[in-house]
Amino acid sequence: MKHKVGEKIQIHCYKHNGKIHRIWDESTVIEETDDYLICGNYKTKVTENDGRSHYTKEEALVFFYKHSWFNIIAQFKDFGLFYYCNIASPYIDDENTIKYIDYDLDLRVFPDGGYRILDKNEYKYHKKIMNYSADLDLIINKELESLIKMKTKNEGPFNKVLLNEYLIKYQNILNNK
Repeated sequence: MKHKVGEKIQIHCYKHNGKIHRIWDESTVIEETDDYLICGNYKTKVTENDGRSHYTKEEALVFFYKHSWFNIIAQFKDFGLFYYCNIASPYIDDENTIKYIDYDLDLRVFPDGGYRILDKNEYKYHKKIMNYSADLDLIINKELESLIKMKTKNEGPFNKVLLNEYLIKYQNILNNK
């Protein structure tokens, strides 16, 4: 099922054991292709697995992939463009809810283009207690390498011209409501 531009959807993030990790109450569909879904959000309520909640502070574009084991969040902060990239299962679409499994490792990209791999210890811990298979470990590490190559080559969401086009599209959707 293809989503319509401007449609509101929820986002549910799970852990490997099937437990909910985080929920975004609302995200606006910007574009969907055979390979990915792009959504935008701003001041969206996010509920954590312990019941605490907060609201996102800046405009963000979220790129979900149907075949790649990561998703990419471009965050337009006052002091520059940041990316928060989750190593995660390809998403599934379940009745207007995007669902994926978060596999702990994250890539944080800074406005100067530098980046850091985050949560290596969390990954090792969850790999052990949730029994990630050797095949899953291989996929996760291969996909992290693919994500870093994508960033290094400024492809997809890391292409600032393309990203700006999607931001304008998102802002136009919001302004026309």
